[in-house]
Amino acid sequence: MEFSTIYDELRKLAAAKLAHEQPGQTLDATALVHEAYLRLLPLAPGESPGGRFENRRHFFAAAAEAMRRILIERARQRAALKHGGGRQRVPLEDISHYTQTPDGLLAVDEALERFAAEEPDKAELVKLRFYAGFTMPEAAQALDISLATAERWWAYSRAWLFAELRGGEQVKG
Repeated sequence: MEFSTIYDELRKLAAAKLAHEQPGQTLDATALVHEAYLRLLPLAPGESPGGRFENRRHFFAAAAEAMRRILIERARQRAALKHGGGRQRVPLEDISHYTQTPDGLLAVDEALERFAAEEPDKAELVKLRFYAGFTMPEAAQALDISLATAERWWAYSRAWLFAELRGGEQVKG
C-alpha cells in the first residue's frame, strides 16, 4: 500500500467521523489524520512505518484507535470542570446522536473500554465502524470475517453498549 492511498483513506475516515462532531469544531480531518499518523510512527530508530504493522487490518485498527484516543482526549479537555464540564446521562437513541457532546463521547468511550475487556473482537468492529467510519462490508473485510458475522457482532455490540449507557442489564451473547 502506498502512502498517498493510505493518506486518502484516512482523510475520508476522519472527515466522516468529524461530520458527527459539534459545529465550531477546531479539529479538521487533515489535522486528525496528521495527529493519528504521528502516534503511529515507530519509536525505534531506523524502524520503517510499514514494519510496525502486520497487514492492512492491523494498520487501520491502529489508526482507528489513534483517532479514537485523540477525540477522547479533546472531549476530556472540553469537559474539564475548569471549562464548565459536568456530566449528566441522557437517554440513548443512537450512539452518534449521544456523542455530540464531550460528556456523551466520554460515556461511550468508558462503556467501550468495558466492552473491549469482555469482547475484544466485537469492540474492534465498533471502533472501525464508529471511529474510523467503515461501512459494514469494509469493517468485515478489515476484520477478515463474513458480512453476516459482522452484522451479528454489530447488533450485539450496539445492544450491549446501549444497555451499558442506560445503566440497564447487560446483554448475554
